[in-house]
Amino acid sequence: MQLKAFSGAQSRVGASTRRSTKPSRCVVLPVAQAVAGTTETNVVDGRTLRRSLNQTGRYVRQPTNDPVSQSKMDEHGVGYSTSGLVAQMRTQGNLWKEGPVTIKLAKAYGYCWGVERAVRMAYEARQAHPEKKLFVTNEIIHNPEVNQRLKEMNIEIVEDDGKGKDYTKIQGGDVVIFPAFGATVQELSDFKSKGVQMVDTTCPWVAKVWNSVDTHTRKSFTSVIHGKYSHEETIATASFASNYVIVKDLKESQYVCDYILNGGNREEFLAKFSNAMSAGFDPDTMLQRVGLANQTTMLKGETEAIGKMLEKTMMTKYGPAKLNEHFLLMETICDATQERQDALYDMVADPEIDLMIVVGGFNSSNTSHLQEIAEHKGLASFWVDSAGRIDVDSNTILHKLAHGELKETKAWLTPGEPVTIGITSGASTPDRAVEEVLHKVFKIYDPNFGGVAPKFVGAAPAHEEEH
Repeated sequence: MQLKAFSGAQSRVGASTRRSTKPSRCVVLPVAQAVAGTTETNVVDGRTLRRSLNQTGRYVRQPTNDPVSQSKMDEHGVGYSTSGLVAQMRTQGNLWKEGPVTIKLAKAYGYCWGVERAVRMAYEARQAHPEKKLFVTNEIIHNPEVNQRLKEMNIEIVEDDGKGKDYTKIQGGDVVIFPAFGATVQELSDFKSKGVQMVDTTCPWVAKVWNSVDTHTRKSFTSVIHGKYSHEETIATASFASNYVIVKDLKESQYVCDYILNGGNREEFLAKFSNAMSAGFDPDTMLQRVGLANQTTMLKGETEAIGKMLEKTMMTKYGPAKLNEHFLLMETICDATQERQDALYDMVADPEIDLMIVVGGFNSSNTSHLQEIAEHKGLASFWVDSAGRIDVDSNTILHKLAHGELKETKAWLTPGEPVTIGITSGASTPDRAVEEVLHKVFKIYDPNFGGVAPKFVGAAPAHEEEH
């Protein structure tokens, strides 16, 4: 049996029927392309489907905590540090002094529980199926070094070539890994039918958002999703909704609220959100009852502000007594995202900090928001995805700004002068990436720096609880 073509953003209710000229090609596109594309899909109930996966005997959604896989993760530097610089900093108040350089590590930083869990499950899948072909339906997380390690283990990442994803090479009996961001309803359905072994590493916080969107649908609410319409997580979340519109920030949310209160130009609305709404969306009828959901990596404060904006709008339009009939809010802000943002707010308020380094994948949404916090404070902040962006000999750094621009800065450090550097990392960033960046910093100040001697300091940080 071959996988049918499908659209990654297609919802289970009110889906329009589309035909594909390449029925064997599985199309998983950003929302804009999915709406405009030509694919054939089935109406799928997300909640029922997710429950049915457990009954296949081919579905795994929990790690086994296999010690061999853990050892391999430690060897590859894709887990928590237990003996390196970051591990040693944890034992001394997240501080480190190396000559004139003082490093302050954010109180909450780096790998979150859901990301570490996803990487662990991918390693365990390879250990459990050494002879089988393994595929990931997207990058397992947004970290280039981790994804490269998976490729070296012959785990193929199926990437979008601009025309969708080609799953035709995946056969029954192969192993398919769903990444931490999740997979669309249609992907889950088609791979269930395909007869593959499924390893679902979806972060439970992402699944919590899916439950919220599912509730919106069952209660006939339109989902207003705070997120980026082309982000893998938001594409998956939207697939669980019947009707949805995706807003990326307060400005777009205000536009939607103004339309709810005062009406407006329907064609303008449809053009504005053409990339970010469900098929057949009608703003005149589908914004009378709305529920808020969010991409888990968005700015916590912005999601909260959008929630208050929507609540005030519906209260103004329908009155306090009928608010619950027109607005639905469920708590879906990710603890890990919130903790890392709060820790950075504390750090940028520290008068001793001279500059910031943010470490994380350049396509990582949560890392971009950490950089955004530092930039808004007016603090010199350098976002790198790896130590490879730093040239020690020329004292040059190639770094990214919060809104996408790559910038090369020369003489970004001043050897010989005391400096206090704050450092944090995105939720998809292993500790070793931070350690390698700091190694380069220390080399700029002292060309003879030979590294920090490893010292086992005990277990990795306690995992955050699953909610």
